[in-house]
Amino acid sequence: MQDSARPEIRRLTIYLGEDKMDVDQPLFKSIVHEARAMHIAGATVIHGAAGYGRSTRLHTADVLFSTDLPVVVEIVDAAQKIEPLIRRLAERKDIGLMTCETIELCGPRRLND
Repeated sequence: MQDSARPEIRRLTIYLGEDKMDVDQPLFKSIVHEARAMHIAGATVIHGAAGYGRSTRLHTADVLFSTDLPVVVEIVDAAQKIEPLIRRLAERKDIGLMTCETIELCGPRRLND
């Protein structure tokens, strides 16, 4: 249950291919750098071994030198800090899918510890 004194915490999850680029760097790196520049609490990039999306074409590490493996970027912070990033990313045409959910932090650590 969310304590009224604590802000609502969100996890933004972004699904894309590791081959997606933003000018001169991978898009997933660009997203992490943008989140960091916005002083968002944390971001993690997870590289997948296999996956598929809207095209239903399987992207897999089984193919030698595959460059289009799935990447998931997870970003966590207070809702009011996540929302501006969501609006900025929603304008992009090269992001496969974004989800956002309210989460509850577990344990003694808080976002700004």
